[in-house]
Amino acid sequence: MCIGIPMQVQTVDGLIAHCRRRDDAPQAASETVDLSLVGAVEPGDWLLVHLGSARERLTAEVAAQVGDALLALEAALRGESVDHLFADLIDREPELPAFLRVAAPAHP
Repeated sequence: MCIGIPMQVQTVDGLIAHCRRRDDAPQAASETVDLSLVGAVEPGDWLLVHLGSARERLTAEVAAQVGDALLALEAALRGESVDHLFADLIDREPELPAFLRVAAPAHP
């Protein structure tokens, strides 16, 4: 399985960016990232990075959600609670994606 890490652009030099994981990540390390797949970016932009290459641009909100999911995975592996990392999902019914709602039969 491949896991992309959300990283924030710190500096840019052509198609190379110096990025950093969010500050509360266990390893808030800096990394040099190849931008060939996403093109020009600006400092402050968020990217999904896999094996040193930016795969896609992310909004700050999506970067936070992906980061929280990765923190939850690490916490779950330690046997810790993860509810605080999914506050937006607690007490909410699951929703089908729009393309499946039409095809789903109505329940009596």
